[in-house]
Amino acid sequence: MTGVTLQKTQSRGFLLFTAGVLFAFLWASASTATKLGLQSAQPFVICIARFFFAGVIMLVVTHLVMRNRMPTRAEWKPLAIYGFLNISLYLGLYVVAMKNVSPGLGSMAIATNPVLISLTSALLFKQRIKSITWISLSLCTAGVLIAAYPLLQSSFATPTGLTILFLSMVSYSIGVLYFSKQHWSDLHILTINGWQTILGGIFLLPIAAITYEPSLNHWDLKFAGSVLWLAVPVSILGVQLWLFLLRDNPVKASFWLFLCPVFGYVIANIVMKEPISAFTIGGLSLVLTGLYLVQRAKKG
Repeated sequence: MTGVTLQKTQSRGFLLFTAGVLFAFLWASASTATKLGLQSAQPFVICIARFFFAGVIMLVVTHLVMRNRMPTRAEWKPLAIYGFLNISLYLGLYVVAMKNVSPGLGSMAIATNPVLISLTSALLFKQRIKSITWISLSLCTAGVLIAAYPLLQSSFATPTGLTILFLSMVSYSIGVLYFSKQHWSDLHILTINGWQTILGGIFLLPIAAITYEPSLNHWDLKFAGSVLWLAVPVSILGVQLWLFLLRDNPVKASFWLFLCPVFGYVIANIVMKEPISAFTIGGLSLVLTGLYLVQRAKKG
């Protein structure tokens, strides 16, 4: 390997490392930002405001500033399906779940996605489910339940909230697999992100309209701050970083989800005063062990 090639490899490695850490922090912060927003507005009101604000910014930048091409006729269908899975279902269910789940648990659930992705991939593509996947899934599930136990006692979480949260994670896992199986040609990732966000928001509009209650929504600074943070640092920058990591290596990308619960609990403790107990540390340890086992098996 020549000096120039080595330097390029090291530079790309540093870029991927920085992108991974920043992604994990931003992704973990979404739980607390969502929880704060829910103090001022209904779940789907936050979703619609977030998705359309973020989507319009991305489309203006990608098409008007960067002059990237529009999707072709054949690309609209996969964009719509990806938007439905990754935006409408995943984030729609997630924001509903966060009404009844603590921010720390929300970020911990996100981290279990590598295991769910492995399990979902095996089920969808008729592959044999390895024993290590079941072991990892059992450890992650036990970890979340242990961490949730004291929160259930103190009303920081409910069984219904945990169930909805799990369903949102399943949708996310399917969305990741769907994205990785598509041939996006030269379609820019900002274009993909922008249109899937807008389309996902459009699919949620009927539900938002049916469930809207004016008295439950307050257009205050807490609402504005939540939407702005979720739209720009999370939906735009966070998702761009995730798609960048996925395109480089989907298996390595999922490693960065390890950091989500760590960042998530720290942020929730500082901002929301969410307690960190022995149950939290024990549950987090089990989740990280489960994630480590399944990732090591993938590398082997």
